[in-house]
Amino acid sequence: MTRVFNFSPGPATLPEAVLRQAADEMVDWHGTGMSVMEMSHRGKEFISIHAEAEATLRELLDIPANYKVLFMQGGAIGENAIVPMNLIGRTGRADYVVTGDWSKKSMKEAKTYGEIAVAANGEAGKFTAIPKFAEWKLDAKAAYVHICSNETIGGVQFHWTPETGDVPLVADMSSDILSRSIDVSKYGLIYAGAQKNMGPSGLTIVIVRDDLLGHALPITPTAFNYKMQAEADSMYNTPPTYAIYIAGLVFKHVKAMGGMKAMEAHNRAKAKVLYDYLDASKYFRNPVAPQDRSLMNVPFKLKDDALDETFLMGAQARGMIQLKGHRSVGGMRASIYNAMSIEGVQALVQYMKEFEAEHG
Repeated sequence: MTRVFNFSPGPATLPEAVLRQAADEMVDWHGTGMSVMEMSHRGKEFISIHAEAEATLRELLDIPANYKVLFMQGGAIGENAIVPMNLIGRTGRADYVVTGDWSKKSMKEAKTYGEIAVAANGEAGKFTAIPKFAEWKLDAKAAYVHICSNETIGGVQFHWTPETGDVPLVADMSSDILSRSIDVSKYGLIYAGAQKNMGPSGLTIVIVRDDLLGHALPITPTAFNYKMQAEADSMYNTPPTYAIYIAGLVFKHVKAMGGMKAMEAHNRAKAKVLYDYLDASKYFRNPVAPQDRSLMNVPFKLKDDALDETFLMGAQARGMIQLKGHRSVGGMRASIYNAMSIEGVQALVQYMKEFEAEHG
């Protein structure tokens, strides 16, 4: 069997070692005579899987003791509503920094639950740069400040952590969590869908500081109430058990690779190979400001967009798939999450060189 180089923006490629272990354990997990998919979420077997996954994630991200880790459902889109339902009641208003399509969706959803202000907006520049912090207009009375740390469509990423003082910083880290070291203590809440760097779709991780629990709006469903889920150890309702199991395997795989420092070095090396070529090319271009370029999602366009389909077909013939850009911006996009090998990026660059030589 030959594995393709999967540049999908999500659900994304997973470590092959994790997939093989999951395959080996599919029918009989550790001699129990049953699959993880068949286990009671309240049985000792799954509780041990759940506890190990949380412990490994806490170790990888050095999560302080005064933060809860919740295993939830609904993805980042769900959290766009769940976050304000749980936090905005503290003051009734919140600040949003809009750096692309995903933070724009987050802001739109939050307006249902309180007064939302745009602290900064990169839309005038077509979301090709993070607005300079000096230009942000922050409300000292806001319940929180929301950012998306990495925008998968536009390919911009925060390479710094905003200092928001006493106002908690909330970050959607769906597409770059576990890709580099972060200081969790600088955030009030972090949420992330699993399907980019942590596991399959269906699981959402929420890391929330203890003092932000207990402020849910009265309309908040109990299953979406962070305090209730924290008190129930994420078991108020049946959690996405198999997705948690796979995430736990991914966490152990990342730890075995050397943790966050090693993963960040791996991701920077991959991104450098692709950006160096794009900067030197006269045929392909990346529109993002260099200081804000994403290490995870690299959009690029051909000089002649009439050849887009030709480029995609050629890539597929070489075992490289899911390179088509988002429909809202067109062009191409290479998503190079944790599990993408440097060999995959090198193969892409070699193909781009050949394509440029033929069509440039």
